[in-house]
Amino acid sequence: MSHAIQDRPVATVKRTGSLSSARLPRWTPVAVAAGSIAAGIGIGVGAGWHSKVQWGMIAALLFVLTTYALTTKVEGSRQAKDNVATSLVWVCFVLAVVPLVSLAWVTISKGMAVLDGYFLSHSMNGVLDAEAGGGVYHALLGTIEQVGIATLIAAPIGLLTAVYLVEYGGGRLAQAVTFFVDVMTGIPSIVAGLFILATWNLMLGFGPSGFAGAMALAILMMPVVVRSTEEMLKLVPNELREASLALGIPKWRTILKVVLPTAIGGITTGVMLAVARITGETAPVLLLVFGTKLINPNPFEGAQSSLPLYVYEQYAVGTDAAVSRAWGAALVLIAFVMILNLVARGIARWKAPKTGR
Repeated sequence: MSHAIQDRPVATVKRTGSLSSARLPRWTPVAVAAGSIAAGIGIGVGAGWHSKVQWGMIAALLFVLTTYALTTKVEGSRQAKDNVATSLVWVCFVLAVVPLVSLAWVTISKGMAVLDGYFLSHSMNGVLDAEAGGGVYHALLGTIEQVGIATLIAAPIGLLTAVYLVEYGGGRLAQAVTFFVDVMTGIPSIVAGLFILATWNLMLGFGPSGFAGAMALAILMMPVVVRSTEEMLKLVPNELREASLALGIPKWRTILKVVLPTAIGGITTGVMLAVARITGETAPVLLLVFGTKLINPNPFEGAQSSLPLYVYEQYAVGTDAAVSRAWGAALVLIAFVMILNLVARGIARWKAPKTGR
């Protein structure tokens, strides 16, 4: 009995010791990443590869393999698999961020060369495409009007469709609406432009206008609004609906005062994603709006321009002045979408229901 009692502390120590294992220092991932980048550059230079993409792929592969080898040796194979999964996540994140940062840097560096007050407040009227000068005002005005009209058309229709599918939908009609929304999600922009061209322009006899382009953009925008709004409405807890209905409030008022305000943040984000998608479309504008160098503030009559079309036209000219204007217009387009997103987020935060006292 005495020997068994004396052996218990020893067994407890062994068990406690088996639960503790060696760990790599916290700075190991940073050191491995730095070493992998240096090794990738060295291998690329030594092999005569001039593409930095190849250097980056080699560095990423070395980072994953080195992380697995070190973790397996120090912490064991189980922890090594976990670290490899984490490393792959980081590698994919970097692969996604690097092109975005590179695109933003190139656009800003090249676009700032021509972006000034004159560029934003003048059109290309009287300026040859091959000459220096001119501005983007007519294209910016056309984009604002066309995107605004498309949003006024698509956002209410998409929102009401999503409300129907989530709150009222059921049976074959809801299935048919869902099917057609899924089909519309994959429609190419040129098809939407051809549809409006065949109906609005050829059948009804209307000429080119910003409104025709806005209708094509609205077709592209609707399915994105429906899908995003539908998912946000599904996230609203049913308890909120039941509590409102239990107080005797009608269903339409419950949706208007409870469901929509709760999901307003996600709905606004979805609408902004749809706006960002249509803002850069060129094919419908090229078919239906035609483009012009003049300022046309009337979107319902006459040809207009837009920022994507302006970028395409100027880059197609090929001269240094035209390419510089194309980069400047691209920077204005990115800033336009960014400002819309910031304004939408501010409105969503302002209108969101307050949590707390």
